[in-house]
Amino acid sequence: MNSSELLQIPRPAPRGFPDIDTRALGQDLSAEVDGEVRFDPGSRGAYATDASNYRQVPIGVVVPHSVEAGVAAITVCARHGAPVLSRGGGTSLGGQCTNVAVVIDWSKYCHRLISVDAEAQTCVVEPGIVLDELNEQLAPYGLQFGPRPSTHSHCALGGMLGNNACGATAQRSGKTDENIVALEILTHAGDRWWAGPTSDEELERILADGGPKADVHRGLHEVAERYGELIRARFPDIPRRVSGYNLNALLPESSFDVGRLIVGSEGTLATILRAELKLMPTVAHTSMVVLGYDDITAAADAVPTILEHSDPIVLEGVDSQLIDFEAAEHIGEDARSMLPDGTGWLLVQFGGETAEEADRRVEELLEALGRSEHDARVNFSDDPAKEEKLWKAREAGLGATARPPGMPDTWPGWEDSAVPPERLGDYLRDLKSLFHEFDLGEPAMYGHFGQGCVHIRIPFGMVTANGVSDFRCFLERAAKLVTSYGGSLSGEHGDGQARGELLETMFGAEIVHAFGEVKALFDPRNLMNPGKVVQPNRLDEDLRLGSEWDPTHYRTTFQYPGDDGSFTRATMRCVGIGNCRSQDGGVMCPSYMVTKEEENSTRGRARLLFEMLSPHEDSPIKDGWRSTEVRDALDLCLSCKGCKTDCPVNVDMATYKAEFLHQHYKGRVRPVAHYSMGWLPLLARIASQAPRLVNRVLSAPVLSTICKRLAGIAIERETPAFAHQTFLAWWSEHSVGRPEPDPRAETTVVVWPDTFTNRFDPHIGRAAVVLLESAGFDVTIPDGSVCCGLTWVSTGQLSVAERVFRHTLAVLRPWLEAGTPIIGLEPSCTAVFRTDMPEMLPDDKMVQRLSAQTRTMAEFLLEHAPQDWEPPQVRRAALVHTHCHQHAVMGFDADLELMHRAGIDAEVPDSGCCGLAGNFGFEQGHYDVSMACAERVLLPAVRDASPETLVIADGFSCRTQIAQGNTRRTAVHLAEVLAGGLDVPTSSA
Repeated sequence: MNSSELLQIPRPAPRGFPDIDTRALGQDLSAEVDGEVRFDPGSRGAYATDASNYRQVPIGVVVPHSVEAGVAAITVCARHGAPVLSRGGGTSLGGQCTNVAVVIDWSKYCHRLISVDAEAQTCVVEPGIVLDELNEQLAPYGLQFGPRPSTHSHCALGGMLGNNACGATAQRSGKTDENIVALEILTHAGDRWWAGPTSDEELERILADGGPKADVHRGLHEVAERYGELIRARFPDIPRRVSGYNLNALLPESSFDVGRLIVGSEGTLATILRAELKLMPTVAHTSMVVLGYDDITAAADAVPTILEHSDPIVLEGVDSQLIDFEAAEHIGEDARSMLPDGTGWLLVQFGGETAEEADRRVEELLEALGRSEHDARVNFSDDPAKEEKLWKAREAGLGATARPPGMPDTWPGWEDSAVPPERLGDYLRDLKSLFHEFDLGEPAMYGHFGQGCVHIRIPFGMVTANGVSDFRCFLERAAKLVTSYGGSLSGEHGDGQARGELLETMFGAEIVHAFGEVKALFDPRNLMNPGKVVQPNRLDEDLRLGSEWDPTHYRTTFQYPGDDGSFTRATMRCVGIGNCRSQDGGVMCPSYMVTKEEENSTRGRARLLFEMLSPHEDSPIKDGWRSTEVRDALDLCLSCKGCKTDCPVNVDMATYKAEFLHQHYKGRVRPVAHYSMGWLPLLARIASQAPRLVNRVLSAPVLSTICKRLAGIAIERETPAFAHQTFLAWWSEHSVGRPEPDPRAETTVVVWPDTFTNRFDPHIGRAAVVLLESAGFDVTIPDGSVCCGLTWVSTGQLSVAERVFRHTLAVLRPWLEAGTPIIGLEPSCTAVFRTDMPEMLPDDKMVQRLSAQTRTMAEFLLEHAPQDWEPPQVRRAALVHTHCHQHAVMGFDADLELMHRAGIDAEVPDSGCCGLAGNFGFEQGHYDVSMACAERVLLPAVRDASPETLVIADGFSCRTQIAQGNTRRTAVHLAEVLAGGLDVPTSSA
């Protein structure tokens, strides 16, 4: 073929689109689009990157209220010559979800399941619907969408279609492009139609009708005819060929399927408005066998034999390096016990209509392999709960390998290559040799081995010129290697910017030119996600870091011991996985769950903090610690610390928020709530001098409103009543005549009199004392005014918090030196001792002792109670809410075990943060979000609980939220419940 036969491919997009009048564009979008139009620095900063190595600041962001509003937005962009980038969950690893373009975020509003045809096993969806939400709605029909990537809790179907997503279940279902019926698409020019398989008769009708649709179909047909033999020869016939456009879908044997062509095109051809999907029956029963091997390459070698003798629904590989990383990061601890002997494993899952059928398939495989379930290298399970734990550990791989302890940070770029499954073992050995050649160590390997796809994050040196040069060189060599095996650059994540430049290595120049011709048919102006796939930007430009990245290192109050003492490095923990965008389940991120705003996710806030500290000249955040955009994004952070545990890379946004507020308001007047709530311990001490008078004032209709307004407290809130007698006052009476216990005695224990227990709920402290004394312990309580400093931390008054910390250490010094256990009753205060104080004063020996000696009541009793001690038998059902700081820092296993021993039938709803979260829910402007968090799960669960069911919540905030949430229930502390089972009442003890 000669050049005259080739269509003119689009010219490279101009860098930054300097000719666009962004002000006029924004005005027209605001006037003509039913949605949220955001050209502000905060929104642009939050959307500047995805989960890749790349960063491009968008022109602006549009969040359409409907699909038609999205169409209107693209129409305006076309009129202004503005590029467009459609975005769902924003978790792309190749850089395809970051661009200098108008970002259309479909995820907030355009998430309907429009229809279901159960008989045909199909459904129609909007692009913003999250996979787990879709499958939950399909469950009553016994159906599901088959592909299930590890981001299933937050990935949008539009993104899955754009990337041709797969996941572990693709072993059964195939890739996303194999699971569609048709797509409704919109070109940048405004042409709109449903694309799918096209018969010869249908094609003739389309061509006869004329117009842009006919022009596209005519051109595509010509591409298929002209390049057909090359496509058949150069497109790898493997399960996971995701790289490039799906030109094979245009061949006659593929029914000239334009819908499948669009899938995996990464938004570079057209926008997907709606999708008709093929569905699969849900799997009734599953069984799993884990097989151990000498190493990961030996495990890969075994894949062809397993596939020869069985038809698993999942076949995954995991190496010991990943398991070691997860162990060091306390991920998947239960799952690790399911691994048999070996240093490389295959996880093989079978399905069946009955449990016996699924089990039989495991047995048949083991017999074919000459193994039995009793072998040391075999672990068989038909327990769905255990299998789920193992899958969660496997799905945590990306996060676990991003910041491996004691090792360099790792990066995507060559994280999902794929080869024929029968050649996977040899490919991995050659890939390991390439790692050694580039001095990259032994990166963890895992992935979808049944389909020849391997996931690897690699410790490239992304902040030096040599490191970036090696990054480019490695990817070029790896592309040649995978091509030599008949493989694909990408096995499920797509090409984006990371691999677009390498497509010629895989396909050859002619096929890459064909990609350009297809692009020209749909997008001749090159305004649909430009710089990706066709005329791609270089793989070593637009880097989020790069050789010129040299951020300012600020002196901070928290020391960030887990981040080399650097706040900048702490903000880099976020790698964009997006678990914080999960719509339910876990604690992280409560504000995102109720607002669905990117800037209100942990990831969005981390991105803005990164931009704030970044030296990039085009950063939209220009004023550092004084940034109002960062302040506003952090405003709805509840400081719940859920991300500290739930985030795969342990981002601690509560600490970052405290640091930011400290720096932002340094030398400036603060919001009044910072004084009223931050200085609550002092104000409560004053109020306790005349609690009845204060309570009357704070409950009087007019006076209370005036006081709340002056204090910056939400007028919708009821002010908690101060106790008539403090816990310390009761203790002074209770301990009259008793000698002070010897701090070194094994029976001595300190109960910490936090402000909330001491001045609001002293009955909890009394109950704890009675319970501990009944177990044979000698209780002591620090005298005078003491505080953990929590309220000053949460409001970012860290200089005061540090002074409070040092006073606390001085008061506790005798017990710290003696090794006396210290019991915290309020989870948030206990968490301060366990994590906040060590992060501010990591080298202080007394702080280290305090952190090590502080226990929750349940932890202490399980660890130190006499062997013959048994908790009082309560024998009641209980609805139990876990405090978010306890979830994040101390864990809740000890409490559950203690309740079990006490005969408490505990139901623990997955309720996340209660929404009050200390000062957050009391502050003006936060009430609606606070209550929405509670109404998501917690408050409905309390209302539905029977009157005989106890409601247990150890946190003062949690109990207050339940009391003020129209539940007509009073939540109690576990200490109260257990003490109530004793013969001695706490009120007269």
